[in-house]
Amino acid sequence: MACMLLPLLLATMVEISAAETPAIVTSAAYPSIQAALDANPNRVIHVPAGDHRISAKIRIRGENSGLTGTGRIIQTNPEQPILEIERTRGTIIRDLTLTRPEGSMDTNSEAVLAMQCEDLVVENVRISNNRTRSAAISLRDCKQSRISKCGIRNYSRITIDDRTANTELYGYAFLCIDGSGIVVRSSTATLIEGNTIIEENLRPTSENQKKHNLGKIIRKLPQKPPAVNQKLWDSEYTDNWHQGSAIAVTSPESTDLTRILGNHIQNAAQGIDLHCDRAIVSQNIIDNAFIGMKAMHGSRNILINGNQFSRNDLWAIGLMPGAAAHAKNTDGGSIVSNNIISDFGHGDSHWIWGPDRSPLKFDNGQQADDPPLTDVIIQANLIYNPDKPKYKYAVIIAGGPNTPQGLRFSNNHFPSGSQGVANKELKP
Repeated sequence: MACMLLPLLLATMVEISAAETPAIVTSAAYPSIQAALDANPNRVIHVPAGDHRISAKIRIRGENSGLTGTGRIIQTNPEQPILEIERTRGTIIRDLTLTRPEGSMDTNSEAVLAMQCEDLVVENVRISNNRTRSAAISLRDCKQSRISKCGIRNYSRITIDDRTANTELYGYAFLCIDGSGIVVRSSTATLIEGNTIIEENLRPTSENQKKHNLGKIIRKLPQKPPAVNQKLWDSEYTDNWHQGSAIAVTSPESTDLTRILGNHIQNAAQGIDLHCDRAIVSQNIIDNAFIGMKAMHGSRNILINGNQFSRNDLWAIGLMPGAAAHAKNTDGGSIVSNNIISDFGHGDSHWIWGPDRSPLKFDNGQQADDPPLTDVIIQANLIYNPDKPKYKYAVIIAGGPNTPQGLRFSNNHFPSGSQGVANKELKP
């Protein structure tokens, strides 16, 4: 009797399970992806394989919504983002390809723009040729978000960096390469893991500098600000024309508890740029960026551990105050440990910066009243150069009235540069 009842019981369980599991909603059943989202609030929409051309941003709202699938979404309007996610909880964006066609690749907009979201997941998404002065993926005012295993390729463009409003430190505008892969602002508990971020289209070569007149100052104030170098002002050229970062986590005093783990970054201007508190930067590979990473503007309690920095040219790791630092927003309380810096000075930007640079830099800030960088442990790091080192010192510690304080060095391997290991004594 039991044997006869078992098939009936199993069949009943399958029917109940099927009734409880909502059917997959596919965008193919609707006129557009947006129409599918609007008709199915708080549902994840499947975008099937094939090209899906749009001319307006796709708006995602509500809870437990999102897009998954193997389709390729092509944004033909350079004035619009591809996806805009706002005020959501539990949204998932997974497995899609996001891109722009020839003639619309240069934009000021993002591929993925997320604002005021909680528990957002962007996973295994491929973004190509969203060439923007903004970011391929931008998070603003988000909580507990995760960006994982995404591939971002060719995210930079030629544009103008206008700093004329900053009448104290700059006061000029110049032609540059700009754009970032991932930018996080005013957000907490963000995880950025396992992403590949590569720029192939715009490399900082001398050919590209001449072709696009990069670094040319095209506007400036009538009077030079006191902090601006006179030679730069007179020549109307700045060598700081390679802008942007593969990963930038910013908004001092409001961005906190960030994990940047296991990402592969190649051919960036800055690999990782931090203006935040309590961050972990670990197991990343940063190859051929003129700055491997930096933390400034009041970045406290930063753990930089177990990373590979290869072919950096200005510095591999830099810690310093900045204009946003003040008495209640100081830099320091950080650890730099177990990192390998290899082939320093062998990247694309060496022709710009030259040999008088350093793999490790601990600076004294942008303004005279910036509180000093304080209490940093630097241990078990290795600088490896199979050829003659292309640097003046392995370590630079800036002087002046707000020189870094409380730096502690131990068990590092720092080969001497052309003038020594460091410009100051490295205290244990």
